[in-house]
Amino acid sequence: SEYYPDGRYTYTYADNGGTAYGYWRLEETGAVCVDFVNGFSRCDLYVMNGARMILLDEKGDRYPVRP
Repeated sequence: SEYYPDGRYTYTYADNGGTAYGYWRLEETGAVCVDFVNGFSRCDLYVMNGARMILLDEKGDRYPVRP
């Protein structure tokens, strides 16, 4: 994933699966929300667990963030 300073967002899927495009914003709650150009949107939280950063999605699933 790439979050650009101008609000653009891209996510490239593994194995030449294509790229998703959208625009990100930061909510007052600290959630990072992305509105994708296909109409889908989602909000995630990035939290620290010790020295590791974890993405916590809306469903409660956790994903380690690679540096």
